Amino acid sequence: MSQTVAYVLGIVVLIIGIGLSVALHELGHMIPAKRFGVKVPEYFIGFGPRLWSVKRGETEYGVKAIWLGGYVKLLGMVPPAKPGRVDKPDSMVADARAESLAELGPDEQHRAFYRLSVPKKLVVMAGGILTNLALGIILLALALGVVGQSAYTSTLASVAACVPADVDAASACTDADAPSPAAAAGLRVGDEIRSWNGTPTTTWAQVQGAIRASGTAPASVVVERDGQELTLTVTAVEVTRTVYDADGGVVTGADGAPLTEQRPYVGIGPALGAQRTPPSQIPAVVGTAVGQTLRAIVTLPVGLYHSVAAGLGVEKRNPEGLVSLVGVGRIAGEVSSAGAGSGTVPFSARLFSMLSLLGSLNLALFAFNLIPLLPLDGGHVAGALWEGARRRIARRRGRPDPGYVDTARMLPVGQVVFVLLIIMTLVLVWVDVVAPL
Repeated sequence: MSQTVAYVLGIVVLIIGIGLSVALHELGHMIPAKRFGVKVPEYFIGFGPRLWSVKRGETEYGVKAIWLGGYVKLLGMVPPAKPGRVDKPDSMVADARAESLAELGPDEQHRAFYRLSVPKKLVVMAGGILTNLALGIILLALALGVVGQSAYTSTLASVAACVPADVDAASACTDADAPSPAAAAGLRVGDEIRSWNGTPTTTWAQVQGAIRASGTAPASVVVERDGQELTLTVTAVEVTRTVYDADGGVVTGADGAPLTEQRPYVGIGPALGAQRTPPSQIPAVVGTAVGQTLRAIVTLPVGLYHSVAAGLGVEKRNPEGLVSLVGVGRIAGEVSSAGAGSGTVPFSARLFSMLSLLGSLNLALFAFNLIPLLPLDGGHVAGALWEGARRRIARRRGRPDPGYVDTARMLPVGQVVFVLLIIMTLVLVWVDVVAPL
C-alpha cells in the first residue's frame, strides 16, 4: 500500500470513527428520552443535505452529507412562556418556542421534554456526555491493554558487521575495522534476547541496562531463534559515545562542545513492537488522560491564546495544545501512512495510535459538553440542576413549586456561544494550516 493511499485511508477511518462516536452520543440522548415518553421525530448523523433516511414508527433515522456532528430532535426542549410573561412577537425566543412545540398534538403535550422530572432530564442530557466518556475509556483501554503501546523490544532488527571508526555516525565498514562483538558472537537479525549475563530481558531498556552492567567482560547471552534457545558468548568493546539527555538532545559542556563518555558497544539494534500495559495499571493511565482533557477544557482560553501565538510565529506550537479537526485529520493520515509499504512501523503501532486518537477525541467531546452553556449538553444539564435546586429551596421554605426553568431566556446567550465556537473552530483551522504539529 502506498503512503498516499494509507494517508487517505487514515482520514477515512477517522471520519468513520467520528461518525460512530456521534451516533452513539445521540443514542445516549435518544434511548432514555424515548423510554421516558418524549416524542423524538428525527435522529440524524451529520448536517446539511439528506443522503439517506428511513422512518421507523414516529422517528426518522438518517445520514446527512457533512459528518461534523449530528442531532436527535427532542420535542419540547424549549418550554412555553410562563403565565404572565409575553415574548416579543417574531423574536428568537418566540420562534424557538413555537418550533419546539409545533409537532406536538393537543393530546401529546405531556410528551414534551420540559415536562420531565429533573432526574429524567439529567439522565437524557447526560446520556450523550457519559457515552463519550465510556467510549473514550474503552478505546484507550483497548489500545493499552490489547494492542499495546509502540516500544522497542528485545528482538534484534539490526546487527552491525563491524565497529566503525565513528559509532554514533554509523559509518560504513572498512577492511581496517574489527568485526562487531555481535557479529563475532553469531547474533542475527530476528534473534530475541531472553537473558544477558543471567539478567532476564523482555524490553530493549533491560537489554541496554544488562550490557552496561556487564561492561567489556564476556557475557553469556540466551537468544530465541526459530523457536529454539541458543546460548552465545558476547564480549563488548569500549567505544566513545555522545551523551544525550532524556529528550534525545545532545548534552554539551561549558565550551559548547558535545559531551562524550566511554561505554560498552555490542553492535545491535532493537525491533519496534507492541508492549501491553498490565491491567492493574490501565485505570491510572486512563484516569490521567481524563484529567488532562478536563484541564485542557478548563484552561481553554489560555490554550487558544497559545495556539494563536504559535500561528503568528510568536512561540512554538505545543504538541499537547488545542487542535482542530483539520489537525486531527492530518495526524490520522500520518499515523496510518507511517512506514506504509516499508514495514518500518508495525501495524500494531499504527492501530494503537489510531485507537488512542479516537479515544482522546471522545474524551474531548465528553469534557467539552460539560461546559454549562447552551447550546452544549452541559447547558441543559445546568438548567435541570438549577430547576431541581429551586424546587428544593421552595419546598424547604414552604413556598409553591416554581415549576420548570425557562431555558428559552438563555437562547440569546446560546447564540453568542455558538458564534464563538465557530470563530474558535476557524482560528484553530488557521493555526493547523500555518503552524501544523
